Amino acid sequence: MRALTSLDNFFLAAEDGRTVTNLSSLVILERPDDDAAPLTRDDLADHVAERLHLLPPLRWRLAEVPFGLGHPYWVDGDVDLDFHIRELALVAPGDRAALESQVARLSAHPMDRSRPLWEMYLIHGLADGGVAVLTKLHHAAVDGVSAAEVMSTLLDDSPAGRRIAPAPRHRAEQAPSQVGMLARGVIAEPRRQLGTVGAAGRMLTNLDHVAVLRSIPGIRPVGRMVRGIAKLGRIESVAPPAPSVTAPRLRLNGKITSHRQVALTSVPLEDVKELKRALDCTINDVVVALSTGAVRRWLERLGALPDQPLVAVIPVSVRTEREAGAYGNSVASMVTALPTDEPNLLVRLRRCRRGMLEAKNRHNTVPTTLMRDVNDLVPPMLFGQATRTVTRLASSDSFAPAANLVISNVPGPRNQLFFAGRAVRENFPISTISDSLGLNITVFSYFDRLQIGLVGDREIVDDLDGLACAFHTELQLMQKVTADMHAEGATR
Repeated sequence: MRALTSLDNFFLAAEDGRTVTNLSSLVILERPDDDAAPLTRDDLADHVAERLHLLPPLRWRLAEVPFGLGHPYWVDGDVDLDFHIRELALVAPGDRAALESQVARLSAHPMDRSRPLWEMYLIHGLADGGVAVLTKLHHAAVDGVSAAEVMSTLLDDSPAGRRIAPAPRHRAEQAPSQVGMLARGVIAEPRRQLGTVGAAGRMLTNLDHVAVLRSIPGIRPVGRMVRGIAKLGRIESVAPPAPSVTAPRLRLNGKITSHRQVALTSVPLEDVKELKRALDCTINDVVVALSTGAVRRWLERLGALPDQPLVAVIPVSVRTEREAGAYGNSVASMVTALPTDEPNLLVRLRRCRRGMLEAKNRHNTVPTTLMRDVNDLVPPMLFGQATRTVTRLASSDSFAPAANLVISNVPGPRNQLFFAGRAVRENFPISTISDSLGLNITVFSYFDRLQIGLVGDREIVDDLDGLACAFHTELQLMQKVTADMHAEGATR
């Protein structure tokens, strides 16, 4: 058995019928030759079964501790592939809009907690005759990087696949009885209490760096005061003050519904690399600048662009080499202002780059365990209610939102991949949203494209397709402006 951390459990506790914390991957496969056999659900089941011993999260089932006296455990059990692997078809004509609508519905549907928390859908009926595969994983079991590890085990470098070592004999764990689980909770409590002492110290000296607390009135001066006391006490590794940016409240920062919309787009990776070289920055900097310009263009067209900059939460993996293959959650987050108030593209690019550099420098001074530390301070018995209360308050008009949106960039493979012998044409990430954060932009680099998955609440986010189109317009403008800049420099 494997105990969930408080950060893992956060993604379970956050679910309330409207918020669903699934991480999904949509692979669209190349249309097969006319004489090729169609991909079937049985093909997928055989493919997964062959690799199941390499994918522990696909066997994990939740075991709760009675009365909430501890965080749940994962039990390594058996898997019913007939339940987890499903098959459906799009309505005609099977265009991109039909696919996006189906993916939005499937990815937002909660999973059965009495079974391992994953599902896979074989989707037929694409307009070009191809098929797609949607793989859903629960955020309690994987973060963005470990979800990519799961997909890398399912995908191959060639249509012939790879040699998979025979699976060792698997002995399913039996979940302890309720009395046994209660005993585990009681035994683990002293160790948990001891751990909260260190967590409290790290959290208090970085109070204003905690994204969910930044918007609470008085947090920033309290954070400065605690930091000053820590410095007087010569405590090392005290982080500098958090940025004083305040996120404006937009319609997308309200309380979400249970209805989702998804928009999928992509841009050439080589174009992004050229911008990276021209601007002497990182690909992540270009992704943030591209997202900033696209969001500005989109909100301006909707008549909803505020005068002050938007604020983005940017998840960051803090997984070490030793944690590779360990799954679970090992993430932190950066908060940075997006210069959506700046009409001049070159100035906007410079501000984006400077803001990202400052955010990285602050991130490097904050404990990598900060997100977990905050959750460790909440007793497991109160964890679910506390989590839902915080997210509900974040969407209230009484407080400024901690941020306006989430932007995530997950590096992926630069070579062509194959799923069950079929070439993967596109590989889109589909993430999650929550109260006060009704828009998520997740970028995944695959082969020669940056694949962009946009997720929004259907009731409070307007014209998500328009945002997808804005990425292409903004990229073209960025290319033109940087080319003119270098041409002007060459003539001097």
